[in-house]
Amino acid sequence: MNIGYIRVSTTGQNIDRQLLKLKELGIEDRFIFIDKQSGKDFDREQYQAMKRIIREGDLLYVDALDRLGRDYDGIIKEWKQITREMQADIIVLENETLFDSRKFKSMGDMGKLMEDQFLSLLSYVADQERKKIRQRQAEGIAVAKEKGKHLGRPKMNLDTLSKEQRKVLDQFYPCWKNAEITAVEFMSKLNLKKNTFYKIVNEYEEQKVAS
Repeated sequence: MNIGYIRVSTTGQNIDRQLLKLKELGIEDRFIFIDKQSGKDFDREQYQAMKRIIREGDLLYVDALDRLGRDYDGIIKEWKQITREMQADIIVLENETLFDSRKFKSMGDMGKLMEDQFLSLLSYVADQERKKIRQRQAEGIAVAKEKGKHLGRPKMNLDTLSKEQRKVLDQFYPCWKNAEITAVEFMSKLNLKKNTFYKIVNEYEEQKVAS
């Protein structure tokens, strides 16, 4: 039996390209499993459902290796479980010449050795790539700090309020001071959280005193 697995990282991403490839192989809709979530681990509803129906001799098709998952140590574990314990096969359409477990099986014990070496190399390359990404991120953060850039969400203050928020502040500040509306209602109108609200109100009052 031919089985297809599709994964995209978010619900907003398009699956049409992956789906078309699987349908062109003649895989039935009921045997195509689709997850719309991160590939950081394999605790995915449709992936686990797919594994429950895999039987010896089945062919599992995925578009690319990273559609199977992002954790390459996990991919190796899953690959071996499916191909050796379950006696099914995996074919990665993006690079069938390398990622087709049937080719290793046809070589007997030598094929298993070659597959182990291939998967170990894959894990090493993936680990090096992760280290490079982390290094580039760290370097980028260091450069940004040297330039005095604020990383993350900018902190709000009186000057960062939108024109609409400033109008609301001017309009309802007297009402709040006269206890005509509660602080919670005022926060809601400004769309601010408690700490930010009181910080901005204090700045607003200081500005009024200074003027």
